[in-house]
Amino acid sequence: MKARENLRNIAIIAHVDHGKTTLVDKLLQQSGTFKEHESVQERVMDSGDIERERGITILAKNTAINYKDYLINIVDTPGHADFGGEVERIMKMVDGVLLVVDSFEGCMPQTKFVLRKALESDLTPIVVVNKIDRPNARPAEVIDEVLDLFIELGANDEQLEFPVVYASGLMGTSSLEPEPEKQNNNMQTLYETIIEHIPSPKESVDLPLQFLVTLLDYNEYLGRIAIGRVNRGVIKQGQPIAVINREGVVKQARIEKLFGFQGLKRQEIQEAGAGDIVAIAGIKEINIGETIADPANPEALPVLKIDEPTLQMTFLVNNSPFAGREGKWVTSRKLRERLFKELETDVALKVEETESPDAFIVSGRGELHLSILIENMRREGYELQVSKPEVIVREIDGVKSEPYERLLIDIPEESMGSVMESLGTRKAEMVNMINDGSGQVRLEFIIPARGLIGYRTAFLTLTRGYGIMNHAFDSYGEYVPSTVGGRHQGVLVSSENGVSTFYGMLGVEDRGLLFLEPGSEVYEGMIVGEHNRDNDIIVNICKEKQLTNVRSSGKDDTVKLKTPVLFSLEQALEYLNDDEYCEITPKTVRLRKKILNKSERERAEKHRKMAQANS
Repeated sequence: MKARENLRNIAIIAHVDHGKTTLVDKLLQQSGTFKEHESVQERVMDSGDIERERGITILAKNTAINYKDYLINIVDTPGHADFGGEVERIMKMVDGVLLVVDSFEGCMPQTKFVLRKALESDLTPIVVVNKIDRPNARPAEVIDEVLDLFIELGANDEQLEFPVVYASGLMGTSSLEPEPEKQNNNMQTLYETIIEHIPSPKESVDLPLQFLVTLLDYNEYLGRIAIGRVNRGVIKQGQPIAVINREGVVKQARIEKLFGFQGLKRQEIQEAGAGDIVAIAGIKEINIGETIADPANPEALPVLKIDEPTLQMTFLVNNSPFAGREGKWVTSRKLRERLFKELETDVALKVEETESPDAFIVSGRGELHLSILIENMRREGYELQVSKPEVIVREIDGVKSEPYERLLIDIPEESMGSVMESLGTRKAEMVNMINDGSGQVRLEFIIPARGLIGYRTAFLTLTRGYGIMNHAFDSYGEYVPSTVGGRHQGVLVSSENGVSTFYGMLGVEDRGLLFLEPGSEVYEGMIVGEHNRDNDIIVNICKEKQLTNVRSSGKDDTVKLKTPVLFSLEQALEYLNDDEYCEITPKTVRLRKKILNKSERERAEKHRKMAQANS
């Protein structure tokens, strides 16, 4: 069995914002992958608009660099646990991982999440302490934290002997020494550590072909492109193959085009062997998790195991009075097509049809996972409505169970009391507290996922914007049969269809916070603000001032309205209550009651209370 000595396959894993993508930038630049005249933007691997705007990686990307006589395939993975479906698949493509940890923040919830996935896949780790040039860096303590985390996750003796590289992705420097002044002016230390410690692929090129489809891409000329690793054998352009789907059904196909990776480009190649990461075009109905095999010996690889979704929402056709004004795609047929198309590339997502042809239950890994899907859809021209996010409750060993999250927060010391009190009402249990005397406190909690829905806004208010909050799925635990989290304030609901006026808004301003500006179009049943008490009230913000000789039009010129609260998509989703929808169009995000008419709403509430009393 011949090893591919000059080949290395690695994934870069880390908590969100610890500098993975910037580190890959420098590895690419210093390897001579880009020509001198080529202009390269920052975070070159984050190719999506939303990725660049938010500074997060959502989809795993792969690239390849040449260093000396070696080809190093690198896969950049998402750091956020909501995109764990991407991380889990990537582990099947590589032999080792670079675990990137911030030299000040240390181990965070997603560090634990991504490292657990790597250790479960028995991959060889290298620890990169990044941002070593930070003025408050604490590399020695961070390495202790990493070692504790390895032990906690049950790493074996070989994995515990991990090498450590200290680096600055931003400056493009690296060293085996923790002192910033001892940094070498290049990434050579990291390249050499990868070559020395990450094993080369051990699969045989002499056995029949096996290839697992791990990622999917789409090209309008080539159609679907399957990306993955050749597990054994040799794959050639024009070769007849067998495709084995997740149910074990075998169909015949042919490889029309075969691509290898060089930098960010795909290069057409004639053949590839076991251990190579390649892209294949020409197979029409290929999906993630399917096996491409030798037609004479079609053996399937184990099906990818993906963690189950923990959160669900109902996606509906927009039926508000303003439906169809701004969107290009507004019918249930188009909504259904788009959701099922997403399933082809997002294995962590589930879509279920309901009794109504206009509604679909969409389940994902968290609020961010689902809100990114919604944001993509609105940018593509879709109009839709969504319900409040709900956690998925399961029956495990006869016990009703719900998802729990590990929550890590960094807050100013003076906010500690109010934050702990607010989390206590959401059934959070504190498991750790670190107070290093700097005025900042780090608290760690285990909390039902229900308790985190809608908490971010309250948290930022309690910490006056200075708090940092991170969380990741921990496990399923016993269901807490009580109200956890949720919104305590009522809302201001419009009684009219029309345009909001300065005069009308001024009249209701003392009742609470407004969510829109004068001149905004509103309809009956639309939520226009938050009441400062716990009940909903009906308001008319379209009221015009009746002018008389005594009441002149210019009398209100000196009066100013308070600045309204304008919600982003995530804030709107967090704010929702059970009887409300969020209406999303390419230009607008609105909140509304499910039942728009006031008397119908009251009648439905009366029936609900009667049914509750009878049960």
